[in-house]
Amino acid sequence: MLRIILVRHGQTEWNDGSCAGEHFRGQIDIGLNATGMAQAQSVADRLAPLAIKAVYASPLKRALDTARPIAQAHGLDVIPLPGLLDIDYGQWGGRSLQEVAAGWPELYQRWKTRPHLVHIPGGESLDQVRCRVSEGLDQILASHDREIVVLVGHQVVNKVLICKLFGLDNGAFWHIRQDTGCINRFDYDGQSFTVLTLNEVCHLLTYPRDLDELPAPP
Repeated sequence: MLRIILVRHGQTEWNDGSCAGEHFRGQIDIGLNATGMAQAQSVADRLAPLAIKAVYASPLKRALDTARPIAQAHGLDVIPLPGLLDIDYGQWGGRSLQEVAAGWPELYQRWKTRPHLVHIPGGESLDQVRCRVSEGLDQILASHDREIVVLVGHQVVNKVLICKLFGLDNGAFWHIRQDTGCINRFDYDGQSFTVLTLNEVCHLLTYPRDLDELPAPP
């Protein structure tokens, strides 16, 4: 049985839970803030007792910095995996939610309600993200058997990957929650995946606020 542990990177200044701070990050290489660094260490501490054989991460700094303490606890190096790279937000990248809502009102509303039908201007669609995430997953499955491996990704990438593992289309995107620093666990028996935990956050010092209090994520 192969166990895949999927982690979302820690907090940054652009997703600190406040409406003012929330920006479309995507492939902009923003690093972790102090809370994000603490979350990364909390994830590493939580996973330290496990016999982890490999740690993969998106090539972006916020994912690599989350993956590094996990890998170091097991004497491993982080392996960058391009398939885990965050969505390309194109013209939305670096803009606040308010700026995108004002500049692309109809498209932004569709993103909030039917994201699988949106191709972001100058960027990607969820289907395109799913294709490269699937390629990355295939690499993992071909390289490991009866081991525990960690993947560190991003909110969009993780949601899309979880949809794939559940056999859901990307229309279920907003029905899956991924808080910063969360842990998800899946077993693969060679044919199908079984979910063990989803959006696990009990290891974090500060629990995320209730879903209805959070701003709509980008």
